Amino acid sequence: MELSGKTVMITGASRGIGAEAARAFARAGAKVALVARSAEAIADLAGEIGAQAVAIPCDIARYWEVEQAVQNCLKAHGSLDVLVNNAGAIEPIAHMAEADPAALGEVIDVNLKGVFHGMRAALPVMLEAGGGSLLTIGSGAAHGPVEAWSHYCASKAGAMMLTKMAHKEYGAQGIRAISLSPGTVATQMQRDIKASGINPVSQLDWSDHIPPEWVARALVWMCGSEADGYLGDEISLRDEGIRAQVGVA
Repeated sequence: MELSGKTVMITGASRGIGAEAARAFARAGAKVALVARSAEAIADLAGEIGAQAVAIPCDIARYWEVEQAVQNCLKAHGSLDVLVNNAGAIEPIAHMAEADPAALGEVIDVNLKGVFHGMRAALPVMLEAGGGSLLTIGSGAAHGPVEAWSHYCASKAGAMMLTKMAHKEYGAQGIRAISLSPGTVATQMQRDIKASGINPVSQLDWSDHIPPEWVARALVWMCGSEADGYLGDEISLRDEGIRAQVGVA
């Protein structure tokens, strides 16, 4: 995929999938805007990538910060062509009768409201430019209950509906909204899940998880016309056919 002249803004870019996505998009020629709360980590990553990267500290749970991040992206790179809604949280893992309501609300703020904030801030810019791609990291948890993950399952299900809504309302105006369900990925989130000891996902061996680089390559692939059959829907990286198309089979 050749993305020279395009600008990609990535949330949760300080580590894991987000950091690998930044590297992959930069290798494809895109300018990247790295968004995360960890200012030092994204500054280091921007330094690694070079002049085509800009670090933008931001808490996606606060809409005004996301709106300012989009404006900072435009100032730095002049456009916003792709938004990758990657930032996500799963802690604290807990059964519903024991869950801390405030902590659950914080996960909803990131996983659901954060996705909406990104879409809401990016859409006017993309619509004025004639189109753009809204790519969101989804999860199989959006489609079925997982023990002690009520907050995560509910928030991912809501984020999936935001993808469907963006397509329904703006697909005809050039907005490409797609969700990517990667399966389990070898990141810090899986270490947190392992430490909880709850549900079958926590029992998986580290070798069962795919590397974040696969997810990054899938996100770049999703910017091309080959992924147009999934607009308003979800792509599963568990699908061997998709892996073959992405080139990670």
